[in-house]
Amino acid sequence: MSTTRALVLRTAGTNCDAETVRALELSGASVELVHLRRVLAEPARLEEADLVVFPGGFSYGDDVAAGRIFGLELRHGLLEPLCRHVDRGGHVLGICNGFQVLVESGLFEREPGQHELPPRGIALHQNASNRFECRWVTLRAERCAASWLEPGLLIPCPAAHGEGRFVVRDEAVLRRLEARGQIALVYAREDGTTADAYPANPNGSVRSIAGICDPTGRVLGLMPHPERNIDPWHHPHWTRSALSGARTEGEGLEFYRRLVRAAAGTRAAAAVP
Repeated sequence: MSTTRALVLRTAGTNCDAETVRALELSGASVELVHLRRVLAEPARLEEADLVVFPGGFSYGDDVAAGRIFGLELRHGLLEPLCRHVDRGGHVLGICNGFQVLVESGLFEREPGQHELPPRGIALHQNASNRFECRWVTLRAERCAASWLEPGLLIPCPAAHGEGRFVVRDEAVLRRLEARGQIALVYAREDGTTADAYPANPNGSVRSIAGICDPTGRVLGLMPHPERNIDPWHHPHWTRSALSGARTEGEGLEFYRRLVRAAAGTRAAAAVP
């Protein structure tokens, strides 16, 4: 199998790009870190990638709203190339601020094969606690359109955000997300049960949603940071675990490894005449 080609986009205020690049490289991807301006000037760069990643941080200082400026730049400058990337089998990942960027871009809500965007029905709002939340949480993968995610997989990792509360316009939007398999990750307790209260659900997201995908399963966004748990000693309690001496990696690395394999597999399938 050929190496997955990943393109990580950064801009002013992005600050999680280095650890994201490392997680992708450890997962077997060939990674290029590129400034957004270069891709806006050369949209054909997306055609060379199997996976496009928007890392975390505080793009443009979140001065208007978290991810809004970056998201509008995508919407007005790269929407069609990104849609073509997904429609030909490419994958897209947004982490924390990158998730906020993708929500603002409208990429989660478009119909596959179409470049027109419907009215917005989802948003990432200010945390219910009305403060920045920085804590370790547990994610649970759901059965969803992103088939590379194993249902029930638990991923402990840090969350660090002020506007991470997933909200919907109305119940019809939530039912549509559920029906189309777009709820990909939820906040869970350590035993795997759904976290329906603070602090295990750190922001008050509806339905405890921590991450969603688009209907194709090839666009995924999540608020917590799996790339911050790729070595066993990243977890603050790693020395207390009975498995601490036997573990060689953090649980977040499996998330990236699965994604990288899926991106390579989709390209290989698309290449078959």
